[in-house]
Amino acid sequence: MASTTEKIRPGLKRPALRRSLVAKGASRGPLYLQVVNALKDEIVRGIYPVGSQLPTEEELCERFSISRYTVREAIRRLRDDHLVSSRQGAGTTVVPPVDPDSYVHEVTSINDLVAFARGVRFEIESTGTITANGQLARRLGATAGDRWLFVKGFRFTDDSDLPVCWTEVYISYEFAGVGRLLKRNRGPIFQLIEDLYGQRIGEVHQDIAATVVPAKLAAGLKVAPGTMALEVQRTYRLHNGKIMQVAFNIHPAERFRHSMTMRRVKG
Repeated sequence: MASTTEKIRPGLKRPALRRSLVAKGASRGPLYLQVVNALKDEIVRGIYPVGSQLPTEEELCERFSISRYTVREAIRRLRDDHLVSSRQGAGTTVVPPVDPDSYVHEVTSINDLVAFARGVRFEIESTGTITANGQLARRLGATAGDRWLFVKGFRFTDDSDLPVCWTEVYISYEFAGVGRLLKRNRGPIFQLIEDLYGQRIGEVHQDIAATVVPAKLAAGLKVAPGTMALEVQRTYRLHNGKIMQVAFNIHPAERFRHSMTMRRVKG
């Protein structure tokens, strides 16, 4: 691990930038925060505008004479501050500023779903089993008469009393044994099922639709009944196509922004 007393030695090719970092006292504090402050300053000043990419890990290691671990910690902090987004194999991109009252949801891979679930806590209000009637079966894309374990509750971030969303998760009864572990689980339910049963998710299909907050959920979500909302449905399938889990999340519209990046495919 890099020493927190180590001083930054910026290897900038632009002397004017080197002088400005020193002048701002960028060499004070933990090493990774020195990097964070230096990059924040350059993002704010437009050296790295929205949509541009930060230098690679290797380039930042060389520029600041620091370890890869320290670079990754600095990038993680920039992500936490909603200044950049990172994608494996695609680098780190500067993103637009975020409304502080909205929850930014960036999901383009199953790994992102893991990060999402670990970034919020699921306060479970009820669990049980249910036999799907025709209406529920259609909603789940399943067969009427199948049994499901359901889990319902609100999700919160650690820094806000406002719920992120109302969540309903339906788990194929084949994996219902996971229910006894849910109260102690902080991560995603599907990953817990994978670990417990030795299964692996092959595909997650996501649908986002406009809706309104039902009267029965309004008080819990701290909005008026009929408030505009977005319902995010995710269907988790095993490699053989079997549905493992279906999740429904109702987000008040003013607190939710879904973010994704599309790139042109060569060829």
